[in-house]
Amino acid sequence: MEINVYIPHPNLQQYVFNIATVNVLLPEGINDVVTPYPPTPFQSLMFYCNHPVSMGRIEDCNFDKQPLTVLIGPQFSRVNIKVHRQLSAIRVDFLPGGMYRMLGIPMHELFDGGFDAIDFFGREMRSINEQLQNTPNLEEGKNIVEKFLLNQVTKLKGLLPIDSALRILLNHNGTMAIEKTAAFSYLSIKQFERKCKERIGMNPKMFARILKFSKAYRLHESSPQLNWTQIAYDAGYYDQMHMIRDFKTFAGVNPSVIQQQLLSTPLRMQKDLRY
Repeated sequence: MEINVYIPHPNLQQYVFNIATVNVLLPEGINDVVTPYPPTPFQSLMFYCNHPVSMGRIEDCNFDKQPLTVLIGPQFSRVNIKVHRQLSAIRVDFLPGGMYRMLGIPMHELFDGGFDAIDFFGREMRSINEQLQNTPNLEEGKNIVEKFLLNQVTKLKGLLPIDSALRILLNHNGTMAIEKTAAFSYLSIKQFERKCKERIGMNPKMFARILKFSKAYRLHESSPQLNWTQIAYDAGYYDQMHMIRDFKTFAGVNPSVIQQQLLSTPLRMQKDLRY
């Protein structure tokens, strides 16, 4: 599995966090692999250059093949991803509020869902999909996606102090007090909570929990030798029990179970996430 993370073009950095290319070729004789994918703090666009993955909910044994480009709204629930033989994809992670600024759609309307991006961008996205099916390599595919994103810049909703405040919360991995975060947005707590629902699809306390959980999960993916007590401390949890509670909420199982599930797959889909 090879993942390359790119710093976006300077004109994109007001709403795009990063762009990553993902290349997976399963070993000979293995046709598909299932791996857990708990929620991350990002709304994203996934562009599949070939062999789109299939996705299933943790409580469902069925897997649905995904569209060529998937728009991922604010996530709360874990999914399981099935990779079929090969995966060549480009992932765009948006800054908090970035997808809202691009689409103008309240993010709570996209809560916990994945959608065919053609439904939002129409003919323009069909053209991107056609180009990506014929791209000679992932770096060229990244350039195609970046050009598409640059074309969206003139359509963005204005940048507000709340966007800067949410980026500060992101940079602190959810450990900054919500009252302090709201102060950076120049809004009252109630106004801040209402704007958060619009811009990131959830209240700020839930977003902060997902930030901490995501850091803990990524630490385990990238450094499985770390014990869970150390991971809880490094992720900013008050104690290990709070981390276990969040794993049960967002991963559907406690940390020891997710550890066993990761041992059964060679894929680590989130260890490259950096914020």
